[in-house]
Amino acid sequence: MTQAETGQDSLNELVSFRENIKTGKRLMGLDLGSKTIGLALSDVLFSIATPLETIRRSKFKVDGARLLDLVAEHEVTGFVLGLPINMDGSEGARIQSTRAFSRNLNAICDLPLMFWDERLSTVAVERVMIEADLSRKRRAELVDKMAATYILQGALDRLSHL
Repeated sequence: MTQAETGQDSLNELVSFRENIKTGKRLMGLDLGSKTIGLALSDVLFSIATPLETIRRSKFKVDGARLLDLVAEHEVTGFVLGLPINMDGSEGARIQSTRAFSRNLNAICDLPLMFWDERLSTVAVERVMIEADLSRKRRAELVDKMAATYILQGALDRLSHL
């Protein structure tokens, strides 16, 4: 049985993450795509996520440097990475890419990091933007950082119940 199926390891991961983040600072949510990285920030009370920016992916060294700049600028205490679990709960190639990114991030930054199931995050965000009558072009500009916001907000909501 996988971690996603049992839920127990996920709870242990959440508790450990919560114990290792500092109050009075922010969390950063990341939605990793093949071409972009959507970013979101929490408030210092860990209750509300807001979109930050979208990074056009390059080499990790460049992307990592930008993330480190943002970590310093916004006083970030931890990361929440969207984990692209398949709809049936299995892990695919995109998860391997996400885990590789997290290992690279851990090599340059020692902040706590947790994964958050991102299934249907982009679909949910797209639906909201369509209902808001945003143009296709505007939706394309916003979708990644809005998906990061959705992912981070889900984690914040869960963390608030620990």
